[in-house]
Amino acid sequence: MAGDLRHRRAGGADAGEEEGDGGAEAAAKAKAGPPSGGEGAEAAGPGRKEALGWLEWSRGWMGVVGEFFFQRIAASHLANPLELPPLDGVSIIVTGATSGIGLEIARQLAQAGAHLVMAVRRPKVARELIQKWQNEQTEVSMPLNIEVMELDLISLDSVARFADTWNARMAPLHVLINNAGIFTIGEPQCFTKDGYEEHMQVNHLAPALLAMLLLPSLIRGSPSRIINVNSVMHTIGFVDAEDMNLTSGKHKYRSWLGYSNSKLAQVKFSSIFHKRIPAEAGVHTVCASPGIVHTNVARDLPKILVAGYRLIPYFIFDPQEGSRSTLFAASDPQVPEYCETLKSEDWPVCACINYDCNPMNASEEAHNLETSQLVWEKTLEMIGLPSDALEKLIEGEPVQCRYGQQKAE
Repeated sequence: MAGDLRHRRAGGADAGEEEGDGGAEAAAKAKAGPPSGGEGAEAAGPGRKEALGWLEWSRGWMGVVGEFFFQRIAASHLANPLELPPLDGVSIIVTGATSGIGLEIARQLAQAGAHLVMAVRRPKVARELIQKWQNEQTEVSMPLNIEVMELDLISLDSVARFADTWNARMAPLHVLINNAGIFTIGEPQCFTKDGYEEHMQVNHLAPALLAMLLLPSLIRGSPSRIINVNSVMHTIGFVDAEDMNLTSGKHKYRSWLGYSNSKLAQVKFSSIFHKRIPAEAGVHTVCASPGIVHTNVARDLPKILVAGYRLIPYFIFDPQEGSRSTLFAASDPQVPEYCETLKSEDWPVCACINYDCNPMNASEEAHNLETSQLVWEKTLEMIGLPSDALEKLIEGEPVQCRYGQQKAE
């Protein structure tokens, strides 16, 4: 069984006393505004923070290393695969559903009876998987209810067209799982045709645009959920809203920096979304950390590291194990109530579920509401939506998006 969420405010609310930067302290710091340096942080002026302090950075890396060595022990109470409730009549969109964690998420949701939409770059591969899964079904099993829609997160036009196609059905959407992501380890900095750093677009901007444009359908499916597959790597990230492309030269680009910054940006944007959307809309936002998982990310590693990666399977989750936190966040009946509790207590971060299906505390920087608000505003600008897009979509008003030449309504 997974952990009981209903009586827990946040993972760090209890654990913070041990870690030194947990729940209440982090929330107090968030409400007080960002620190003006300290702990080795560079400051551009009064109250302006330009980087993580060395203590925050060190704690973040300790968390990454600790997760690597102890995740299997911490999650030993979980069944593998995770037992899911019947999902008949539940419409779920999963991005990146043809490999790794996404494939496992999609397969298990479909087998639980959900109406599954595989939102993928390679529709042919998805259809082959559906055929394979169908062939594995027993004669007495119901046919899987799966469809395939093309979506390429490297193009914001593709994201807008996808949302337009789905919204045109006027059908409810109960769960959106933003699973697809990239981590091009060791590669030079690359930009999409939209002009954005690849990690930032694929891991944050495109999922944010998708969630915003699908909001009318999510409201129709209320109570509904947006599940963002995140990472412990967000704890070593820092997002400068004026340099989300990492082109200012303040920090030398590294692939791990691009990745961790994009994951922190996702937590920050999700947190403001969580705070601003009214409770009566019934749309809940969750960031789920899968743990350190053996997926296609390994293909981008140098050959010597790939060999080492395969020599330590005990510590690393396989995709089925890595799918459990996302499946829990998407299907467990406790999750909406937990989100509502956080909202009622004005918690500064959205619900975060750890790889062991228990609440987790996001990084101290994730609790910084001032920088989160800046990331929210800059993200809306980058994805071509007006600053009042959320409010208009909630009211059922049309919103013009710069991409895809479409209106969400």
